[in-house]
Amino acid sequence: MRFPATIAVLLSAVSTAALADEGMWTFDNFPADKVKAAYGVDITPAWLDRVRGAAVRLSVGCSASTVSGRGLVLTNNHCVAECAQDLSSPEHDYYTHGYVAGSAGEERKCAGLQAEVLTGISDVTAQVTGAGTGLAGEALIKARTASTSTIEQAGCPDRATTRCQVVSLYHGGQYKLYRYRKYADVRLVFSPGVQTAFFGGDPDNFNFPRYDLDGAFVRLYENGRPVATPGHLTWNPANPRVGEPVFVPGNPGGTDRQLTVAQLEGQRDLTLPFVIAQMAELRGRLIRFGEESEENRREAQDQLFGLENSYKVFVGRQAALNDPAFMAGKRADEAALRTRVAAVRAQLPGDFGDPWATLATAQAQRAALFLPYNYVENGGGGSDLFGYARVLVRAAAERQKPSAQRLPGYADAQLPLIEKQLFDAKPVYPRLEQLAIEFWLSKARENLTADSPYTRLLLGQDSPEELATRLSTSKLGDPAVRKALWDGGAAAIAASDDPMIRYVARIDPDGRRIRTEWNERVTGPTTTASEAIAKARFAAYGTSLYPDATFTLRLSYGKVAGWTYRGQTVQPFTYFPGLYERATGKPPFALDPRWTAARGKLDPRVVFDLSTTNDIIGGNSGSPLVNARGEVIGAIFDGNIHSLGGDYGYDPTLNRAVAVSAGAISEGLRKVYGAGAVADELARGS
Repeated sequence: MRFPATIAVLLSAVSTAALADEGMWTFDNFPADKVKAAYGVDITPAWLDRVRGAAVRLSVGCSASTVSGRGLVLTNNHCVAECAQDLSSPEHDYYTHGYVAGSAGEERKCAGLQAEVLTGISDVTAQVTGAGTGLAGEALIKARTASTSTIEQAGCPDRATTRCQVVSLYHGGQYKLYRYRKYADVRLVFSPGVQTAFFGGDPDNFNFPRYDLDGAFVRLYENGRPVATPGHLTWNPANPRVGEPVFVPGNPGGTDRQLTVAQLEGQRDLTLPFVIAQMAELRGRLIRFGEESEENRREAQDQLFGLENSYKVFVGRQAALNDPAFMAGKRADEAALRTRVAAVRAQLPGDFGDPWATLATAQAQRAALFLPYNYVENGGGGSDLFGYARVLVRAAAERQKPSAQRLPGYADAQLPLIEKQLFDAKPVYPRLEQLAIEFWLSKARENLTADSPYTRLLLGQDSPEELATRLSTSKLGDPAVRKALWDGGAAAIAASDDPMIRYVARIDPDGRRIRTEWNERVTGPTTTASEAIAKARFAAYGTSLYPDATFTLRLSYGKVAGWTYRGQTVQPFTYFPGLYERATGKPPFALDPRWTAARGKLDPRVVFDLSTTNDIIGGNSGSPLVNARGEVIGAIFDGNIHSLGGDYGYDPTLNRAVAVSAGAISEGLRKVYGAGAVADELARGS
């Protein structure tokens, strides 16, 4: 889509005061006074503590919240879709048709899924920025990695139940240590299935009106028993009201609102066109694969859903950056900041220099290294087998070093999640693996060219098709094989004859070399320059700004509202009758037969889906929508089409978050799925 010029200018306003309802605010810097002024609501420290304690982060890149005293967690169906896919078989397609646990014994573990509850935030800026003083490039990155590893290890000595993560905020302006209580046993309780949760499919995605029951429930377990969560949020199935103030606690995945113009141009001219082209072709290959057989369709359906969703997001981002008025607004913002910086120059370090120029140079270096870095160091094409092998090969080498000297991701504090994801059993589909590997290798040869030494590294004398066929016979789909290699360490890796292990071990030295060069020429200079600009922004504007999203807990505020675009007003609510009017009997508008049978039972006055002005982004999926009393009235699952430029800015007139109401979920549980026990647990809170 293309933003009108006036909207493009509004979207660029990120270095000045936040617009109405704009902001993904950290809990330790929430603008309660602004909320009071705008909505007359008192957001007290006690309110913030209660909501924070019930917010949950899921390792699949989603948000959630506890909603009963027995560890019941609300999230989106698309956040548990991979779990449902993993639990499925040719006989039981839980991904499409959903899953209802009839008893506690039927609540089934989700492989690789970890839930985390934030318990504390502490400032470690001085410790991190003090590491590597006077260093640059790869040396700086190594020093910073060692520092964060040491901080995380000291902050969470109990790795069995806690996780620590050093987070960069304001692109290096602050570093905070986030402490989490983690739960490694997460079990599926209820999924309505993608047919209902994603009713309307890709045509309706990022649009409104919507008729999607995109809500699901998992339960936290520990030592084989449900976890006690007395600080859960209260469930409120009453209809929301137009104009009602609402809040979204969640973990937005990432935004780029504080990047420089040069960095945005790098995305516009290099990264986004490359990614969009790759996604478009892979989407076609997956569709063709699914058309070959019913089992192929079932195996590929979750991957295809994620790919189509991401493709639409990236196309929206490209449209924003292609808008001349949008970029003009960004340039004006940057010029205004630099003018303010000149006025406060005395408050900045003597070696401040010109970080904007440094970042512009880094973009040129990034472009020069982009293809080999993408295809070798970031290779694999999404293959699970390649991913397992890369972790096993690198961990075998890294675990022989002191924790602080390892590559990022392999420090002692980070190993428990790696082990969980390696050891948990989940299906690996050889034919889908072959497709992913073949696509990666064929595009590498096409983009790097056949004469590139990197192409020769990746392919040797093989064709992409031959090599993909051989590598997809790897036995790493078996968790017992993975565990044996992990436990055996470097000796087991060296002795392994698994084709994927041998392949990754062969290309890994070059991947490490490219990574070092990337750190030297791109990551290191970017880190130093971004930190300098962050300090300048603080000097110019203080701490009244919110940081770009980092998949850490944030709180946004807003109200229930529709919007008007090109003279047409979109109302903020949909209702059950609209679902049946929209149904055509043909995918993606085909109703689950259970919904057809339940038509006369559902209360037509209950709000189904709703739109709000909350500022959200990917990663907020599954976040609870809460009212001023801190009660759950819905679950965020999407944004409207205008929000696709939200990675770079927020427009209060058009950007809208989309949620399924708590009332609709309760109606569905009781009257469609026969899950009255879950509905009762929500109603009584225990």
